[in-house]
Amino acid sequence: MKQQTLAMAAEHETGFEQHRRPTRRDEFLDKMNRIVPWAGLCAVIEPHYPKRGNGRPPIGLERMLRIHFIQHWFNLADFACEEALYDIASLRHFAGIDLGCEAVPDATTMLKFRRLLEKHNLNEQLFAEVGRLLQGSGMTLKTGTIVDATIIAAPSSTKNVEKKRDPEMHQTKKGNQWHFGMKLHIGADSQSGLAHSAVVTPANVHDKHPLPDLLHGQEQRVYGDSAYASQKDLIHSKAPKAKDFTNCRTRRPGGEVDEVKRGKNRNKSKIRARVEHVFAVIKRLWGFTKVRYRGLAKNAGRVFTALALANIYLSRNRLMAQVRP
Repeated sequence: MKQQTLAMAAEHETGFEQHRRPTRRDEFLDKMNRIVPWAGLCAVIEPHYPKRGNGRPPIGLERMLRIHFIQHWFNLADFACEEALYDIASLRHFAGIDLGCEAVPDATTMLKFRRLLEKHNLNEQLFAEVGRLLQGSGMTLKTGTIVDATIIAAPSSTKNVEKKRDPEMHQTKKGNQWHFGMKLHIGADSQSGLAHSAVVTPANVHDKHPLPDLLHGQEQRVYGDSAYASQKDLIHSKAPKAKDFTNCRTRRPGGEVDEVKRGKNRNKSKIRARVEHVFAVIKRLWGFTKVRYRGLAKNAGRVFTALALANIYLSRNRLMAQVRP
């Protein structure tokens, strides 16, 4: 039997595609395509999106939103996302791009779309819309809130035109380690573990200061680590009916450990650990361990979109059960 060349194999459809199987990226994108509420999210952006006029028609809104989400899921900058769309067929299929008929939107177009979201505060509105849709599906119960914070690093180098670091970021000491960047504070539902509120501050701001902004006011219990201990007044100022279930300090003045309080903290931590799942998705799966832009406002926009996508990802099994096969 004569050996076929690659061109002959492609012509007779006996090439590599015959033995192709779905990759984990394909399965992830297919699942996100089915469970992300595209119509509801596009409705939030549509009033501010450019309309068709006498000039060049704008690229479809849903396509740009899909590309924007690809940037978050795979931690891609604008130029890297443009090249990835040219290089990876599964990403083009998810975005609905056919290179035989059209080109991939360039990096400048992605930049303008991101600035449109930042200008009209649409990232926070997308986060709120996802929360509203998940609540309508019975995902959040709002009986309790878990509050926690994490540090997201920023470049500490001064090798730039201004010869200084980002003035809106700050340094802080955690343990024996110094960190420079911003701090992400979130409030998550104690039952589902989904984030319902978020605040971005410089890294040196204490965890307790944004506490009232992380509560929705209907809580019956508030969970947190020892950084939120003895903050009953702050909790009751926003949620009068809430009980303080934050971790107590277990070490007595003499240096002895109160084993009773330690056991209570251990029971509380079993519930409080659910908030760490949100941080794990954002920082490990989405790769948001370091800021990409200067200033808190631009990075806050990225935070709210990442949280919205994290809530969808954490609810994927229940959402898939509601999707028709």
